[in-house]
Amino acid sequence: MSPPLAFPGPSEVPGFAVPLHRSLTEPILLGGAPRAIAIAVGTLAAAVGIGLQLWIAGLAIWILGHAASVWLTRTEPQFIGIFGRHLRLRAPVLDA
Repeated sequence: MSPPLAFPGPSEVPGFAVPLHRSLTEPILLGGAPRAIAIAVGTLAAAVGIGLQLWIAGLAIWILGHAASVWLTRTEPQFIGIFGRHLRLRAPVLDA
């Protein structure tokens, strides 16, 4: 038989469990893509489509950019942070 613990388990400590709303733990997505990426892709597509009057190119940029960001989000929900870390901590190129 094990000796009694000095502190009870987490479920027995009053005030230990805190109700947490689901929206605080999930990323903010717009159409399945992270909010910042969706806004950036939409802004770029609108600038090309409206500003340069290249409607088809703007629509293509929006469809491809949004589809790529949705695919990356489904693959890895934290891909923005991972990509930023990848750019910041590049390994030196090995000479062959």
